[in-house]
Amino acid sequence: MSRHMSRHATQRDAAHGGGFTAASPLRRRGGAAAAGASANQRGPHPRRPPGGPYHCAPQGGHLCLYHSPSSPSPPPTLHPPQAAPLPFTPPQRPRSLSLRQAELGGSNPHPPSPPPPISRGGTLRAGSGAAAPEEGHKMAAPCGARALLLLLLLLGAARGLAPSHRLTARDLARLRAALERPFGDVRAAYHAVVGLGSLGLRLEDEKAACNFIKSHVDSSSVDSLFYAAQSIRVLSGCEVTISNETRELLLAAVSEDSSITQIFHAVGALSGFGLPLASQEALSALTARLSKEESVLATIQALETASYLSQQADLSAIVEEIEDLVARLDDLGGVYLQFEEGIETTALFVAAAYKLSDHVGTEPAMKEDQIIQLMNAIFSKKNFETLSEAFSIACATGALSRNRYHLPVIIVPEGSAAVSHHQPVLKLQVTNVMSQPLTQASVKLDYAKSASTKATVLQQTPFVLSGDVFELNFMNVKPASGYYDFSISVDGDNRFIANKVELKVKVSTEVGITNVDLSTVDKDQSIAPKTTRVAYPAKAKGSFTADSHQNFALSFQLIDVNSGAELTPHQTFVRLHNQKTGQEVVFVAEPDSKNVYKFELDTSERKTEFDSASGTYTLYLIIGDATLENPILWNVADVVIKFPEEDAPSTVQSKNLFVPKPEIQHLFREPEKRPPTVVSNTFTALILSPLLLLLILWIKIGANISNFSFAPSTIVFHMGHAAMLGLMYVYWTQLNMFQTLKYLAILGGVTFLAGNRMLAHKAVKRTH
Repeated sequence: MSRHMSRHATQRDAAHGGGFTAASPLRRRGGAAAAGASANQRGPHPRRPPGGPYHCAPQGGHLCLYHSPSSPSPPPTLHPPQAAPLPFTPPQRPRSLSLRQAELGGSNPHPPSPPPPISRGGTLRAGSGAAAPEEGHKMAAPCGARALLLLLLLLGAARGLAPSHRLTARDLARLRAALERPFGDVRAAYHAVVGLGSLGLRLEDEKAACNFIKSHVDSSSVDSLFYAAQSIRVLSGCEVTISNETRELLLAAVSEDSSITQIFHAVGALSGFGLPLASQEALSALTARLSKEESVLATIQALETASYLSQQADLSAIVEEIEDLVARLDDLGGVYLQFEEGIETTALFVAAAYKLSDHVGTEPAMKEDQIIQLMNAIFSKKNFETLSEAFSIACATGALSRNRYHLPVIIVPEGSAAVSHHQPVLKLQVTNVMSQPLTQASVKLDYAKSASTKATVLQQTPFVLSGDVFELNFMNVKPASGYYDFSISVDGDNRFIANKVELKVKVSTEVGITNVDLSTVDKDQSIAPKTTRVAYPAKAKGSFTADSHQNFALSFQLIDVNSGAELTPHQTFVRLHNQKTGQEVVFVAEPDSKNVYKFELDTSERKTEFDSASGTYTLYLIIGDATLENPILWNVADVVIKFPEEDAPSTVQSKNLFVPKPEIQHLFREPEKRPPTVVSNTFTALILSPLLLLLILWIKIGANISNFSFAPSTIVFHMGHAAMLGLMYVYWTQLNMFQTLKYLAILGGVTFLAGNRMLAHKAVKRTH
């Protein structure tokens, strides 16, 4: 490990009570047992006199110097360690996979061994030496399949997922503005200060922020102490006063009875203030509590808590939680990875995973594609509604930009991915996720292939650094116009991931029109064709005639103005516009085997397109293509087209393609005729006749209404029943179904209650 890494580890041990004094930057000797004994003792600090209060501010990454009122000298002014990361030499990442790793598709916690050699005959050898002949024959088939599987996996890795989201300069400005909002409590101050520190930024008025934190910190709250302790590590020249009671409060919170959040905040506060901590006891409490709290956020807090503990403690069980959390991520379409809890929790996981991995010196158990999917999910968030959300994105951004294992590379063209003779240089921006240029990188074009012919026109060519961008003059190879598939790789740091991209580049050119001939051809060929040559962009003099005796013909060639090569654009049209009616007819000009475009107008065959409308037409030539810098619309000539009079339409209508079509008037079926009034009245009388018969019989026989009661319930019931019958009539004449149902619900409810009351009254009367 490099000298810088040793220094980093030494300072980290000092901050957590690793067993050396503040006066000595050297690691204490004595082996792991002595170190563990020192880390696990909670006795008084050797430099802290008994009593209190204590004035504590970590200085230079070492332990705090404590002062009591009985001491003859005042406490020294101490400053917290700066949050900027220490320089280091990144370790070499293993690039090869063992055969078993390739089969399982997982990562190997142990250093991978080089792949076994493959014999000339294609047999994969399991050992370092040559296999026996009979063993080689037995192993040839299965090992060949494994070799094929390994090859497919390597090809899949080569075609890795590319980042689809990143933080642009505008996104970073928006993120910074969200973090610089005025804060009203210590928690908000922590989010602002630490979030900006993760981006490599600082508050404009750090002194005011320090005074705010000191005046608002609650010494009886573990959460408030955590926010204050972590904030003063970033703020320069900020001091706090820590009493003995506060220290005991923080130490008491590190227990199995506390929640993971309390343990996290207590350990983070002790670390931020530089107070001694028994790392092994804290780890035991954290591990025991983690078995009870299995939420995603609690596990993420456990990862960050472990990053504050001494490196001499066995943190392997906590490190394994990274792989478990990765397995709990939701894959969204193969592009995004995030937790069900949202992007904020996902961003906190990325920050905590890399923080712990850097602390213990172990690469996080995440594959390259998974890291890119996490990036896509986190950086898809462009607007930050809350301060905590902006804080989480900032922490993840800092972690992905500064860690020891993975450095995602963003490769985007500056401007459009297009070159031409006027702009021959392709410019690329190669940055990290914070849009900071990676000028130390080396960018190389692996190959450039024509998208249409698949022919390689350039390969293994480096880009040249010019300022903050990498440039390549692709027009030096004189490529034909069209689209090209570029394969670009970025090297220079073994932490680079997503450092191979496929880019489609457009080569534009200018089109020229040559050998433009206009002619009238006699159908009987008794007269020689009359040909007129026209030069672009001039218009032909006079007019040309096409009728039943002669045809009109047009021929031309298209060339690349810069190279002189023949061109076949995607769009080559001949448009004829009737000067009187505005009618337009468009034809496609097709090239022949010699790439000569020809168009011939035979009035007898084309009369349906023109609706046999004779007149003078303006001939336009339209040439367009996505790779052309100068699309052409050329007024070539006037053509008089004559159709036989018997085919001429009675009324000539304009057929302009760009005018609105007439409105379609929808026709509905006419209602059926009603029957005569006499028939309707007759059927109405027949329907009402039973009622008339009932009245006659009542008068003749006599109606027995002796049991009719004039109680309110009886009257309401009969009135409600009559009202419902009347409602049916009103529904037939005026109301719709929904209105009728609303009124029926009211009438039906009242009628039901009145009828129930009436029947109950009748039942009681019969019993007596």
